[in-house]
Amino acid sequence: MQPIVVASANGAVGIQQAVAILRAGGSAIDAVIAGIKPVEANPDDHSVGYSGLPNLLGEVELDASIMDGRGLRAGSVGALKNHQDAIELARRVMDELPHVLIAGAGAERLAREIGLPEVALLTEASRERWLERFEGRDELAANNSAFFTRIRDIVGNVTRDPELPPPPSGTVNFIALDHQGNLATGVSTSGWAWKYPGRMGDSPIIGAGNYADNRWGAAACTGRGEMAQRCCTAHSVVTFLRFGMPLDEALRTAMIDLRALDDPYASEMNIVALTPDGQPGAASTSRSKTYIYMTVDMDEHIEAPRQFVPFDE
Repeated sequence: MQPIVVASANGAVGIQQAVAILRAGGSAIDAVIAGIKPVEANPDDHSVGYSGLPNLLGEVELDASIMDGRGLRAGSVGALKNHQDAIELARRVMDELPHVLIAGAGAERLAREIGLPEVALLTEASRERWLERFEGRDELAANNSAFFTRIRDIVGNVTRDPELPPPPSGTVNFIALDHQGNLATGVSTSGWAWKYPGRMGDSPIIGAGNYADNRWGAAACTGRGEMAQRCCTAHSVVTFLRFGMPLDEALRTAMIDLRALDDPYASEMNIVALTPDGQPGAASTSRSKTYIYMTVDMDEHIEAPRQFVPFDE
């Protein structure tokens, strides 16, 4: 068994830091945190952390979760504002509170209490992309009552309008296996762009977007989180591994389960996974998606194609 880190492709900016932790004999949890933090700080990634795309009101809200495969400990935060280090806060929930999920004003309060720096998450580049989706900038800027009566319609219209590309909905996933055979998973995101305020997808939901169990394996998801919530997709992959399925089959079966959903907003879904003996794998409903992995004896990560599992086969 060789220590390894698996991540979504946008984790390339942090995978070296994650692997360095494992090389030094560090834990899978520390490796996952080290890998995700640079992604959360990356202004060029508008799907995670700083410079994330905002909700309908122009506010950036972050979700994150972490899970320790040894003992199934977990912590997560949702709808976090004004703090960049969502994954660090999720870890503090796991380590210091008798809870799993803290959201909204409570998450922001905890971030202040433990001394996480406040960060203005909305950059000008993200703000401009937000405004491009709406007509009537003066109305938006004024936040008048007419806008508030429209936002429920807008969240559907920007999703279903065939003249517009679907809203960006990226996330970063990291999974690590350390020298002691412990697995850990971490997920961080700014969520679905132009989402209804307070919306949380699968990223902070243990079992939906994130799951790790030293006995059977680990998995994490990106894409339309509402789909993974309803199918418990990350947990499903681990459960299928527990039933003895090979990794590719476990991934495929979890993806096929999504076809049962009655969902007019159904869109791309992706999974990364890792077995207890260090076998990486990934699946996607898109032919073009890749993932990355790196062992402690590699100098550079490998980018590999994901198994393609279409919705409509």
